[in-house]
Amino acid sequence: MTKRSICVYCGSREGEKAAYKTAATALGAALADEGWRLVYGAGDIGLMGAVARSAQNAGGETFGVIPTHLLKKEVGKVDLTEFIVTENMHERKKVMFMNAQAIIVLPGGAGSLDEFFEVLTWAQLELHSKPIVLLNVENYWAPLIALMDHIIAEGFADPSLKTLFTVCMSVDETTDYLRGALS
Repeated sequence: MTKRSICVYCGSREGEKAAYKTAATALGAALADEGWRLVYGAGDIGLMGAVARSAQNAGGETFGVIPTHLLKKEVGKVDLTEFIVTENMHERKKVMFMNAQAIIVLPGGAGSLDEFFEVLTWAQLELHSKPIVLLNVENYWAPLIALMDHIIAEGFADPSLKTLFTVCMSVDETTDYLRGALS
């Protein structure tokens, strides 16, 4: 069986609640424990750094992708199993997506939302069927889920939109779900 790779989108900041970093750290360790390679944005700050360091400390493989213009700002984590520098954000997102069998979205900002909506739109257009998980730490994604309901209620999307991603409330629930989805 081929080694599974899981793309994690998350903030380059830690956020206001300690639970966000705790979840990122637990997720990194869980990915390593499952034998899944972490694919992420190659930063060594915020939740990105937490998930990567945790995966590494647990003996997991790490695959990071960062554009040249963010090497300094996001403190490119060069000690990864594989470290790729791209020319731009579009290439970064493509390389990350193409090297993963599933996507997990931890709390994050506009960049994480951009990444989520891109893979969600591709799923809606039937360009892929990779599992997409919103890891809803401390109900962080509740407003986004409400927005999805609003989009559907206002007639801008079919109710099937909400079947294209799964909301999980914990790292354990996320890994349990992905074990089944990837089998």
